[in-house]
Amino acid sequence: MTGQYGYAGKILRVDLSSGEIACSQTAEYTDRFLGGRGIAAKIYWDEVSPQTSALDPESLLMFMTGPLAGFPGLSGSRWTVCGKSPVSAPEHFCTCNLGGSWGAQLKLAGYDGIVVRGRSDKPVYLFVQNDTVELRDASALWGRGIFEGRDTLKRELGSTVRVVACGPAGENGVLFASLLADEDASGSGGFGAVMGSKRLKAIAVRGNKKPTAANPEGLRHLADIIREYTSGGPLPLTMILRGLPPGPNMKKQVCYGCSGNGCWRETYQASDGTKGKFMCGSSMIYQGLAHKYYGKPNEVPFLATKLCDDYGLDAFGIATSITWLRRCRRAGILTDEGTGIPISEKGSLEFIQTLVKKISLREGFGDTLALGIARAANVVGGGSKELLEGMITEHMIKAEEPPGGDPRLFSPIAFFHAMEPRVARYQYAETIKPLSSWLEWVHKKEGAYVTSDVWRNVAREFFGGEIAADFSTYDGKALSAKIVQDRESAIASLILCIYVWPIMTVKNSADHVGDPALESKVLSAVTGKQVDEKGLRKIGEVIFNLERAIRVREGHRGRESDVLPEVYFNTPLETNVHDPECLLPGKNGEVISRKGEVIDRTEFERMKDEYYQLRGWDAATGLQTRKKLEELGLKEVAQDLERRKLIAVA
Repeated sequence: MTGQYGYAGKILRVDLSSGEIACSQTAEYTDRFLGGRGIAAKIYWDEVSPQTSALDPESLLMFMTGPLAGFPGLSGSRWTVCGKSPVSAPEHFCTCNLGGSWGAQLKLAGYDGIVVRGRSDKPVYLFVQNDTVELRDASALWGRGIFEGRDTLKRELGSTVRVVACGPAGENGVLFASLLADEDASGSGGFGAVMGSKRLKAIAVRGNKKPTAANPEGLRHLADIIREYTSGGPLPLTMILRGLPPGPNMKKQVCYGCSGNGCWRETYQASDGTKGKFMCGSSMIYQGLAHKYYGKPNEVPFLATKLCDDYGLDAFGIATSITWLRRCRRAGILTDEGTGIPISEKGSLEFIQTLVKKISLREGFGDTLALGIARAANVVGGGSKELLEGMITEHMIKAEEPPGGDPRLFSPIAFFHAMEPRVARYQYAETIKPLSSWLEWVHKKEGAYVTSDVWRNVAREFFGGEIAADFSTYDGKALSAKIVQDRESAIASLILCIYVWPIMTVKNSADHVGDPALESKVLSAVTGKQVDEKGLRKIGEVIFNLERAIRVREGHRGRESDVLPEVYFNTPLETNVHDPECLLPGKNGEVISRKGEVIDRTEFERMKDEYYQLRGWDAATGLQTRKKLEELGLKEVAQDLERRKLIAVA
């Protein structure tokens, strides 16, 4: 990109082994990789060897913002943490996406990102305030929960500082340890363990250098359009928040500079005064069990989520651990006495407190669970590995996460399951979000406006054609998946919020169809470089191909690795949490049900053929070609893969 509009211009580089602090220029990367996840992927490709372990000192931990961070009204101040994940087997490049205000404060401090390498001799935290960058002793914070550590730093540095930290779980190397920042913005992927391995307890940031846009007037106009487009109210998914005692203890909480339109980010305050974010999947991990145990809605699910946050544990990792423990107890493989965990009291506050503490401190059987359930099953044996059925793919990180969608229901999702290194929630959400609104229309909900005709028009504008709107056929789904992946790679590099972007449906318009070029218009107004919809998707394609090359270099084997769990081919679909009847639009928009369906294996392989061809990859092997990589400006990537014999032979 020309100039530094939208960008702070610098990437902070911190070597914890030597204590050296330096900066590199963001402009080295912006033309091809935008920001956020794109720049992180390029730095990772250049500087992290496939042989480097996630918890090695030389492993990088990157905290990145995008060019839209710090601008109000765009829902674009999210940030990403990237690096090698210790959860997966083999370990591979991974990312997580966070909200709140930490990322915007990093941008306001004058940095587009922070790249951390090395390992400190003693616990430290990094303090970043404009041109002041210091490593400070964190020995007094080590071993403390994230909430206490964060409060201590705010007392020391001032309440306006924003903090991201790891908890005891990360310090003790729990493989699915998470990070937590202000407004309880959480990041998974095992990066809490990476941060802990570096003895980096926290990063505190604050700044006052507001980013500037090349076209401020045009940007304000676009922000008005975004506000108008998203003024239809909260997403249908707000139903997930229910299950707590009603009252004035739920309050909306938006991320930095966001209007909150279309968002259901909320905080809850318990009767004991504990307050914090309570939304999305982490709000659900303990609801069903707690309500069954106590016989009525209560605050225990909220307290369970806060326990995970304070110790720095991925709530989804805890959820899958609970499921596996329950199965093992029913099978007689594990007992309360043998594990020291009251599995029989699942749903109780005592159970979740014991489980979280034992895993985080690696006490007793918690030391085994700290490896993640896939590895834990190998340790336990006795048939426990078979009980992972339906919880795991060949990518072990997915064993620690619930599925983001079911490919038996939404066929394009099959590509995301098979090809992504972790549960691809952004890609799932883009596919499912307009269909949630369509389902409201099917059920004749008042105010519903996404009819079958509107859905077909959305598919034409956003998914490559009307055939993508017909879920009675596999046709058009390969193209739809490619478009979604490229667009989401760009969105994850800008970085825009999943609850708003892409804006595919609009309540207050004649045709109710959004503008697929809106992201590129916003980027152009901010940076001053004119990028159209096609151009932005092309950048997304470059980023997607770079990440694919990283995965191949770290053990992915193309078509051989692009597989689905057998459960999707052999076990008929019974129901779906958001749509019990499994209803979808079929031919000409007629309402069909996918209940009882499986993925057709022959059709899946045919879709893969079509997908690889659309990508310009080799259809037989699913590997990238030198021609395509060079066409995308990734000549150096093609040369490296060719040296390793990891590229398709022409």
